[in-house]
Amino acid sequence: MTKRLNKQVEKGRVTKEDVDGLVSRMESSTNMEDLKKADIIIEAATENLALKTTIFEKIDSIAKPGAILATNTSSISITKIASATKRPESVVGMHFMNPVVMKGVELIRGLKTSDETYEETKALAEAMGKTTTLAKDMPGFIANRILMPYINEACFALQEGIGSCEDIDVTMKLGTGVPMGPLTLADLIGLDTCLSILQVLHTEFGDSKYRPSPILVKHVEAGWLGKKTGRGFYDYSK
Repeated sequence: MTKRLNKQVEKGRVTKEDVDGLVSRMESSTNMEDLKKADIIIEAATENLALKTTIFEKIDSIAKPGAILATNTSSISITKIASATKRPESVVGMHFMNPVVMKGVELIRGLKTSDETYEETKALAEAMGKTTTLAKDMPGFIANRILMPYINEACFALQEGIGSCEDIDVTMKLGTGVPMGPLTLADLIGLDTCLSILQVLHTEFGDSKYRPSPILVKHVEAGWLGKKTGRGFYDYSK
């Protein structure tokens, strides 16, 4: 984490003093019992409903009364996750964008999320300097309901030979003004994460327009998950 923060210093996004202050306020632990003292707990496991519900069942048994249980899920139903707890009114979606230094945070209310939980979570995000949006508890929410079909269509374009990785990305960068092309962005997010989100969209909506591109599936099967593994649509090992 310190390494990533120092990169932000190099890019001029934060100061060294900011990083030193942040690190001094942080504590790390592998013991979930340490969550007992937390006022708000933010889960950030991979996009897997079974994993997240298991985590929330455990957190629910540990967290103190009144604690807010937030999930960083980018596609999975908040209502489903909340149903694994005895305090669904205290469960809320708090989707930080990737990378987390980006200003936006999607807030998602489950069917039973209380006004108090939502307002306190919104206040926390704003105290972090974030701009919040409120999304309905539907698969993919706002960001990934729009972003993932875009990335998936770029995968289909690559698979069909419409353009190379470079040509697809350069076309979209120069043609639409986005900071990076869809395939570069997919590598940054993680191809396994993209696939998981598309599978949620496809399963929940039952619409073929969300079916994952076979080339995306093959890359994940091969362990080419993007920048984090050194190979995705691009080769980062050089």
